[in-house]
Amino acid sequence: MSLVSTPAIVLRTYRYSETSKIVRLATRDYGVQSAIAKGVLRPRSPFGAALETLSEGVAQLYHKETRELQTLAAFDVIELRRGLADDLGRFAGAAALSEVMLKMAPPAPLPAAYEAFILGLDALVRAEPGQTDAAAVRWLWLLVGVLGFAPQLDACVRDGNPVSGTVAFSVADGGVLCAKCAGPQPPTRLPPHAYRDLVALNDEQVPLPTLDAAHAAAHRRLIARFVRHHLDETGRNGNEPKSSAVDIWERRAWAHPGS
Repeated sequence: MSLVSTPAIVLRTYRYSETSKIVRLATRDYGVQSAIAKGVLRPRSPFGAALETLSEGVAQLYHKETRELQTLAAFDVIELRRGLADDLGRFAGAAALSEVMLKMAPPAPLPAAYEAFILGLDALVRAEPGQTDAAAVRWLWLLVGVLGFAPQLDACVRDGNPVSGTVAFSVADGGVLCAKCAGPQPPTRLPPHAYRDLVALNDEQVPLPTLDAAHAAAHRRLIARFVRHHLDETGRNGNEPKSSAVDIWERRAWAHPGS
């Protein structure tokens, strides 16, 4: 076992005992790791408020590759991002990003995913009020892409043929379908403007599209279904999603009907 230092973000914490917590960390150099923070619940804990959810800092871990649970020696905070808590939409989007990182990232070095996660959180902090959903959708797509699940959008995912007009999208196939492959009952229909928005949302280099409430809801549903499919997360009847941060964000469960 060796003492290592790595940039990290707190994904979740769980009470372990009267004085300790289990911390799930997204780390730049070791992927997603679980660690015990001993004594964190004591009044004079050296961790203080450092282990707030989505806190970014430098973690010092007593690390051993063959262990599932490491020991957290210290966590030096760089950024708390408390601005995310000022708006439920921002926080829900950040929680969805955090859940994707937690459940889809491996316990192995994946600096590109760590960077995408940070950029997504920062984008949510900076997003204009009307662009919060679009920012969350974009960075969820970009994060799953870095994790190896990027959707194919420029040509049919089955036969490589061009797509045009109203485009079909298959969550199971992982991308768009041409008219021939989609058949008479395509899985999801994307009108031309929705397809253009989807392409833009998957490209960090172009401006965020402006989504009204209905279109924002449609794009939330699409990425949420995509994530659930690749996580194989469904309810007992095989259709309804399990309650999760992605599910709550998709449904805007905190908002009044029609808002």
